[in-house]
Amino acid sequence: MTKNVVIVESPAKARTLARFLGSDYKVVSSFGHVRDLPKKGLGVDIARDFEPTYEISPDKKKVVAELKREAKGNEVWLASDEDREGEAIAWHISILLGLDPTQTKRIVFHEITKEAITQAVAKPRQLDQKLVDAQQARRILDRLVGYELSPILWRKVRPGLSAGRVQSVAVRLIVEREREIRNFEPQTSYKVGAVFRAGQAELPAELTDKIDVAKNARELLDALKTADFTVGSIEQRPGTRSPAPPFTTSTLQQESSRKLGYGVRQTMTLAQRLYENGHITYMRTDSTVLSAFALKATKQYISKQLGEKYFKQRQYQTTSASAQEAHEAIRPTNFNTLEVGNDTQQKKLYQLIWQRALASQMAAASIQKTNVSIDISNRKEQFTATGEVLTFDGWLRVYGGGKEDKILPALKQGEVLNLISAEANVNFSRAPARYSEASLVRKLEELGIGRPSTYAPTIGTIQDRGYIEKADAPGEIKQTKKLLLKEGEVSEHVEPVTVGADRNKLMPTHVAEVVTDFLTKYFASVIDYDFTAKAEEEFDSIAIGKRHWREAIKDFYARFHPLVEVSAQASRAEAAQARTLGTDPKSGKPVVVRYGRYGPVLQLGSTDEEADTAEPRFAPLPAGARLDDVTLEQALPMFELPRVVGKTKQGEEITASIGRFGPYIKVNKTFVSLKEQDPLEINEVQARELLASHQKVQAEKTIADFGNIKILRGPYGPYITDGKRNARIPKTVEPEKMSQEDATALLAKAPARKKFPRRAKK
Repeated sequence: MTKNVVIVESPAKARTLARFLGSDYKVVSSFGHVRDLPKKGLGVDIARDFEPTYEISPDKKKVVAELKREAKGNEVWLASDEDREGEAIAWHISILLGLDPTQTKRIVFHEITKEAITQAVAKPRQLDQKLVDAQQARRILDRLVGYELSPILWRKVRPGLSAGRVQSVAVRLIVEREREIRNFEPQTSYKVGAVFRAGQAELPAELTDKIDVAKNARELLDALKTADFTVGSIEQRPGTRSPAPPFTTSTLQQESSRKLGYGVRQTMTLAQRLYENGHITYMRTDSTVLSAFALKATKQYISKQLGEKYFKQRQYQTTSASAQEAHEAIRPTNFNTLEVGNDTQQKKLYQLIWQRALASQMAAASIQKTNVSIDISNRKEQFTATGEVLTFDGWLRVYGGGKEDKILPALKQGEVLNLISAEANVNFSRAPARYSEASLVRKLEELGIGRPSTYAPTIGTIQDRGYIEKADAPGEIKQTKKLLLKEGEVSEHVEPVTVGADRNKLMPTHVAEVVTDFLTKYFASVIDYDFTAKAEEEFDSIAIGKRHWREAIKDFYARFHPLVEVSAQASRAEAAQARTLGTDPKSGKPVVVRYGRYGPVLQLGSTDEEADTAEPRFAPLPAGARLDDVTLEQALPMFELPRVVGKTKQGEEITASIGRFGPYIKVNKTFVSLKEQDPLEINEVQARELLASHQKVQAEKTIADFGNIKILRGPYGPYITDGKRNARIPKTVEPEKMSQEDATALLAKAPARKKFPRRAKK
């Protein structure tokens, strides 16, 4: 008997789909892509018009065999996701199963609901070869770029590096922004604020204009001592705040980061789970459009639960020119379901999606704005007080987070006010903001680089490859002058202010800057923002049948490959940004800074065998220095490391140096990190104190020491170790009462630590 076999790409989606299709259908999963270009080798025959060679992934051979068994003699329905990648998965499966593309039933749906599934099954379509070709073009183009660029970086900069059509552009954005920040010279001005007495209430206000220099700020405060203050004008006007459109992929990523603190990759993983379990519509979309069903559902919910005055139907226009593969914005499949998800994170993301979609169909919030100007009798400047009152919450009732009401006291024009205090604080102009994951997504979308499905993997890749770090910037502490007028006297105070501090932002590593400079010089057109955006437009043209994918790849390769040949002529020294700082006065040898195998390095002596038979010496850069700004004066002392600091009480030698993880002191095999001291300046007394503190901490960690086997306190509780294996101690066992035999028995059952292969030395 013929069965209906439905193939999807994930087990979770298969389980949800099976609930709606019933016993006449068997739903199976391909577990994602089943075949791809080979991991080793180019996999693209350039001479044969860029013919790709696909192979079944080693971990999918059993899956493919199972799919073939299920499909044999049965009706196959391909139900992978509705975007280009989903179309490509369906196409690969059809070829592996020997299906006729013109006869194979392809079904797509934007949400996993009974109604959507029923409609899809009733109207199956054929595979869309144009969408498949667009995805093939992207995959092949990215393979050509990566396969030809990456080896150049291995030879010229450092082994193990990678480059990519989109990832290298994303890295370039972050590098250029960081350099803008470094070169930024903050301008100072004074911001003057005051507090007035109006009847029994206090009225805070600010000077309308900023003041350039401290002298002028002092003159103003001196004038305020004898000035009279009156209400000049009162302006009241109504205003509104309208809701934002429902989520697209990129706006979901941005808002999830802002409100929930989720990373881009984390957001997409959670959204994928919600979609596969039938709770939300498809989460990869450029569209802000809601379906007629959704519009009807929101109207019913808002009118019934909140009242008709809260409803305002809107249909947002999608602004993205690339929204050809999206049918609808991200929204709940059922607005009456207020909470879903298998964990707290899924529940929070669902609530965010529910609130945003519902709020988009709600009435605007109404506010009453009040601006009061305050005249100064002996100056032409004015103070301004502002107030804002929410008169109707509208959509803010559902999607809150708005400002609290700021209510001003009752005032009359010409009313005299009494000055309580005034102060002038230094204000520093801000450098361009560093990118967060969310703001990088917004920038990539703005430039037309990548697509919704590419943002999360791109940002994840550049972090995994060590180009970008998510880190805090400490900023610079500046001593600033604060002027305070109170009780008729002006006083001055010096206060420290931190300028340029950032939290949890994307920052480039040294290798990101080196690679970006190299690629910008030799592959400017490839990592050009406009070029990368135009490549996406090419894929769009292929997807709608206006361009053939082989022609698009051929045109690109004709421009790209000659650049590869030119870049091969670049010297390693040039790629590593080698720069001669000067000559060491003691040895007469050159001092060079360059990018080495593990990062920036100082080199004393030449690598040219004819010029210098001795091996060159190497040293790390001073703390805070960079390749492009380190000086000879900073470099020379670094060659004194490792430096003998002194000896312990037992006569063991103490040395200080800088390693891959920062400065440290060392005694035998014991390393102690230096957080505040300079390895060039730390003395024997300080070193002994650090060692004693370190030994005390280590002793407190040790519960029992049996020689090779120890029982230690760890961050996750007590454990047993012999240096090769770690074993957890059951909560029912008291570690302090364990014998060596007990510890040995538990350790014998523990798995050995994973060993990571080391790169072979050349």
